[in-house]
Amino acid sequence: MILGSIVALVTPMFDNGDVDKDSLKQLVEFHIEQGTDALVAMGTTGESATLNEHEHMDVVKAIVDFVAGRIPVIAGTGANSTSEAIALTQAAKQLGADACLLVTPYYNKPTQEGLYLHYKAIAEAVDIPQILYNVPGRTACDMLPEVIGRLAKFERIVGVKEATGDLSRVAVIRDLCGDDFALYTGDDATSCEFCLLGGNGTITVSGNVAPRLVHEMIFAAIKGDRKAATTIDADLRGLHTQLFIQSNPIPVKWAVAEMGLISKGIRLPLTWLTEDCFESVRAAMQQAHVL
Repeated sequence: MILGSIVALVTPMFDNGDVDKDSLKQLVEFHIEQGTDALVAMGTTGESATLNEHEHMDVVKAIVDFVAGRIPVIAGTGANSTSEAIALTQAAKQLGADACLLVTPYYNKPTQEGLYLHYKAIAEAVDIPQILYNVPGRTACDMLPEVIGRLAKFERIVGVKEATGDLSRVAVIRDLCGDDFALYTGDDATSCEFCLLGGNGTITVSGNVAPRLVHEMIFAAIKGDRKAATTIDADLRGLHTQLFIQSNPIPVKWAVAEMGLISKGIRLPLTWLTEDCFESVRAAMQQAHVL
């Protein structure tokens, strides 16, 4: 089981939108030096929605190669077509990803039984550890704990990224899935409490900007040290809010660029952070001691 701070990595781009692999390599080294426990390649924060399949897998391969086995790499391979999700997951396995992250099908709004059959098909098709990803705020599809419990019976389905922010689900999912099933939060604002309640880690946006602090906070929470965890989290509160002042990953890419780690590239229909937000994001970065 992967524990701790799993950073949903931004994808560096040049001004024209092309992927900047030199900056990507620099980012990987930064995260390993700062104690990040694993990386997600091509998740929501990595702008997977605006990269084509070839680019998607090219970024996954680059991150796997740059990491070179030092920390786990989890590839985002979800799709709202089951056959496409299987193909992406097979490709990620062939490229050397350690696991995959599978967002619930978006836009077409499957039933709970449809969700079960979707993930069952992927689990039966590809021999790689698979993490479910429930983020109804983006997908208009909420996978209920009961379905997660059914899916946990598949050996290849090893965990879930639960991004509803509903802390009551931690105990419910744990009871349904058992102690060997990984529970990750996808909501930075509640990540501290999530892990204090028994979660195993976070798949984080804030960790792009303050990786060391997020790592330390999450492990304090996993160990049950409420005082240490909440003290660190107090310094991260601004990031948890301001990195979502506009659609993710707009603010976090601006912040990472402000740190000098990437250039100011993002793909349409996303646009660069507007100037009226600069100071509030910068203040949050200062609160987290990264500026």
